[in-house]
Formats: sequence, C-alpha cells, structure tokens
Amino acid sequence: MPAFTLTPLDYWMVAIYLVVIVAIGFWVARQTQTTEDYFLAGRSLTWPIIGFSLFASNISSSSLIGLAGAAYDWGIGVYSYEWFAVVVLVLFVVVFLPIYLRGRIYTIPEYLERRYNATTRLTMSGLSIVGNVLLEIAGALYAGALVIQLLYPDLSLTVIIVVLALLAGLYTVAGGLKAVVYTDTLQAVLLLGGACFVAFEAFQRVGSWAAVEAVTTPEMRGLILPMGDPNLPWLGLVTGLPLLGIYYWCSNQYMVQRALGARTLDDGRWGALFAGLLKLPVLFIMVMPGLFARVLYPDITRADAVFPTLLFDLLPAGIRGLVLIALIAALMSSLDSTLNAVSTLVTMDFVRKFRPRISDRQLVRVGRWATVIVMILGTLWAPQIVEFPSLWQYLQAVLAYITPPIVACFLLGVFWKRANAPGATAALLGGEAVGMTVGLLLAFGVFELHFLYVAAWLFVLSVGIHVVVSLQTPAPEPEQVEALVWTRATWEAETAALAGKPWYANYRIQSAILLVLTGIIVGIYF
Repeated sequence: MPAFTLTPLDYWMVAIYLVVIVAIGFWVARQTQTTEDYFLAGRSLTWPIIGFSLFASNISSSSLIGLAGAAYDWGIGVYSYEWFAVVVLVLFVVVFLPIYLRGRIYTIPEYLERRYNATTRLTMSGLSIVGNVLLEIAGALYAGALVIQLLYPDLSLTVIIVVLALLAGLYTVAGGLKAVVYTDTLQAVLLLGGACFVAFEAFQRVGSWAAVEAVTTPEMRGLILPMGDPNLPWLGLVTGLPLLGIYYWCSNQYMVQRALGARTLDDGRWGALFAGLLKLPVLFIMVMPGLFARVLYPDITRADAVFPTLLFDLLPAGIRGLVLIALIAALMSSLDSTLNAVSTLVTMDFVRKFRPRISDRQLVRVGRWATVIVMILGTLWAPQIVEFPSLWQYLQAVLAYITPPIVACFLLGVFWKRANAPGATAALLGGEAVGMTVGLLLAFGVFELHFLYVAAWLFVLSVGIHVVVSLQTPAPEPEQVEALVWTRATWEAETAALAGKPWYANYRIQSAILLVLTGIIVGIYF
C-alpha cells in the first residue's frame, strides 16, 4: 500500500486552486443583484457551460470514488448507471426541457404546482430538500473527507467534513448559480484530466488486459449481469434503473437547474446532450481503474479506498497534486450545485410563496442564509455514511426508497392529461410512506429485496394510487394542462421548426448519434 503523503509542490497547487475558485465566486457575486441572476444565472448560460456543469456536478467526488470502488468489488457493471444516463438525457431534451422552459419556472416543484396544485409543489420541494441533504451534500462531504483522512489520519472525519463544507459554501453563498456553473466548467476539465492520468498510469503498471482477466471473472468484465447478481441484476437494470435516472436527470432541481438557466431552448438541449457525450468515456477513465486495482492491490478491504490508493501510489509529485485538485474539484462541484439548488427550493417554493411581496434583494439574502443552513445539516449527517458497506450502495439505495413516487407524478403529469391534483398528492404521500417503511424494514433485516426491485414496486404502487384517485375525482381544466403536457401535436410542431436547420444544429440528429455511440459501447462490453 502507498504512503499517503504530499510534497510542498502538491500543497502549493491545491492552495492556488482553492484561491482561484473562491475568487471566481466573489467576482461573480459583484454582478449578482436579482433573483434571476442568483438562482438561474440571469438565464444566460450557453451550451458548453451547461454541459460541463452538468457533468461536473454529476461526477462528484462520491461518484469518482464510488465508481472505482464498485468496479473493484463487483465489476464494470456499475457503468450501467452512466450509459443509461445518456438515454434519460435524450428523453429530457425531447420531452421535459421544452415544457420547463416555456413556463420560465425557477424550480422543478413549481412545474408541479402549475400542473397540479400548491400542495403537490410544497410536498415535492420538501422531499427534494431532504433528499439532496442526505444524498448529494452528505455524500460529497464524506467522499472528500475519506481522502483527506488518508493524508491526516489523526484528524477526525467530522473536523474534515466541517472544513470542506466551509470552503464550498464560501463562493456558493456569494455568487449563486452563475458562480457554480463558472467554477464547474473549470472543475470539469480538471476532473477529466485527473481521471485520465490515473487510468493511464494504472494500465501502464498493470501491463496488459490479460493481467486483468487473470484476477476477474467474465461477469466482472461485462455490463449486463445475470438475473441473480446481488449488485445490478439485468431485470433491475430494466425495471429500476430508468426510474432513478428519470428522477435524477429530469425532475431533480440539483441537476435540472443548469438547463433552466439556459439562454435558449437549443442551448439547454445541446448542453444536456454534451453532458451525455462526456459520460461515455467514464467507463475507461473512472470505472476500469477499479479492475486495474484488483491486479495491483488485491488486499484492499474497503472499496472506497481504491481511487485514493491509485492516486497516491501511481502518480509523481506535482501530478499527484493536480489529480488531488481534480478530486477536490469533484467535491466542490457537487457541493456547490446542491447548496444552490436547495437554497433555490427553500427561497422560491416556500419563502416567496408565503411572502409574495418580498423584494429581490431580500430573496437573495434569504437564499444565502438557506445555503448556510442546509450546509450545516449535510455536515451533521455525512459522518453517518461510514455505517454503510460502501458509498455507492448508500447513494443508490436511498434514491430507490424516496424517488419512485416523484417519478410517477412527473411522468403521469407530462403524458396523461387526466392526471389531477388529488391523485398526485395521494401518490406522493402514500408512496413515500411505503418507501420509507420498506427502507427501514430492509435496514433492520426483516426481509431482503434488491433496491432496484423496491424502486420498481414503489413506482407501480404510486402510479396505481395516482390513476385510481385521479379517475375518482374531477379532471383538471383543459386550459390548465394544455401547455404542461407533451402531445403528438408538440412533436409535429417541432418537426416543422427543425425543417430548415442543418443536421449539426438538429437536436434529434445529435440525440440519435449519441444513442448509437452508447449502443456501440454497450454492445462491445455486453
């Protein structure tokens, strides 16, 4: 095992990076005056910034560490979470994003209020706040603290988590979404570069793919796993994974907020598709190193230590500092995105709703205080993650227990005009109550069921509740839902609008190319 040490050059590189990131945040803060500036970057974001920011926020430190660790434990099947995201992003740009941008909404729960009612909006917003604190904020803090504790084992996990939260909170509180996306763009480049360094050096040390085959089973080298696999059975891939993906990419304020700040609909679409393109090489630069580590370090006892071990053992001084910066960048991009998203939910869904006369300046101030509060809550929960077998298992299991009812409300709201407010409220409250109960029963060992199957059953239950209650109560007024659902007429109108565009500016052609590339990768490693 390597010595987890840094040289003065490494420290200098990390220090310079932190100063630059915080400086960008405060520079942007000087230009931030209105709520649209703070929460949606003035709706001025172009597609490259949106794409890089989506990617950097998604591939957080928890993912960077979790992907390599999961591959070390059970193989490259974990990449299915990544390639399936491409499919969901195509659905997002075709169906969801046009509806969101037409309504010029600030938050995703705001869509639910327009489609259903205020109760549905507040319920969804409250669930999103809790989920983001438990998953994104706490997960990112825990992952970053895990690496730093390798360097300074005498420091407690709690102390490290507090320091990391303060660093990320500084520029997020100051500059809002614009500060987040500008810093994310820099962090995405560092993240990709750092992961490439680690993957290249790891494969050089391994020497050949034959060495990997010698220490792994065929199942560990394939993306589609058997029905009985305990980690990602193929049936769970079909039934449960789409639900997690639709929640994460289509109805999660944490991710969608970047697209809501797009300058145009095309910028939002191209940015999301660009993020999908960036997901494809993740297999080679973030997942495969987990298999390489099985050759180099067969005795690692905790999977979450795989990526830090590769980092400190394989890279020379200076380069090690660069990759450590990439890891910190992943942490910062996840934290800043979540902090800004949650502060937007608190401010726009609760404060402005109950105090409609509040000024823009006061709303921005409330948003900054909300950022501080949720940062504290995430900091308090993060140390508890150590009780779970692995970070990746924690993230995916919690998602499976709380997101299916939300997905049911969005899918029925977008595709079924008859869906109404009583049905949505009943599905959210009933589905969440069952999901939390099942999660507790599983945690205490009362019975066993894979979390992806839990997600599928919860979704079916929530859809059933929604449909039954909607059919037994009055239908919504046609004018209420006309602009908030996706129809064949919508598709035909966009087809006419795309007729005069060249192929390289046509999002449908871009989507098709992206799906073909994804299919090729899945086919090769099937």
